[in-house]
Amino acid sequence: MAFGGLDKKTNGAPMADINMTPLIDVMLVLLVIFIITAPLFTHAIRLDLPKVASQPARETPQTITLSIDDAGKLFWNDTPVSFDQMRARFADAGQATQKPELHLRASSATRYDVIAQVMGAAQQAGLERIGFVTQPARPQAQAPAR
Repeated sequence: MAFGGLDKKTNGAPMADINMTPLIDVMLVLLVIFIITAPLFTHAIRLDLPKVASQPARETPQTITLSIDDAGKLFWNDTPVSFDQMRARFADAGQATQKPELHLRASSATRYDVIAQVMGAAQQAGLERIGFVTQPARPQAQAPAR
């Protein structure tokens, strides 16, 4: 008996063991149900979605690549320019309806004041997006372990 018995040998004391048979039966039934229903969850439902006319995709904005070498010389899309010419070109680009992105490439030895002047001129002209182009660091060769 599961809850103690009318047995005279046990003197009416309850059993100390839990009967696991009903629990195992329930778990096996659930396992069978999940095994049967699992393939149904991966079945795709075919839907006829409505077709809507959408707006054309946004065009990628123009980019201006401005490079600065060690001596502070400026290069507008690989063409050398003076600081005044750069300001004039920034002003022209700032007047456009779709403002270009400025990609600023500077040597690691370039003085910061030159970079700050270029960024200030771009901001005054109305260019809002400035990106800094860098090169990833090269992994250094490790010495062999002794």
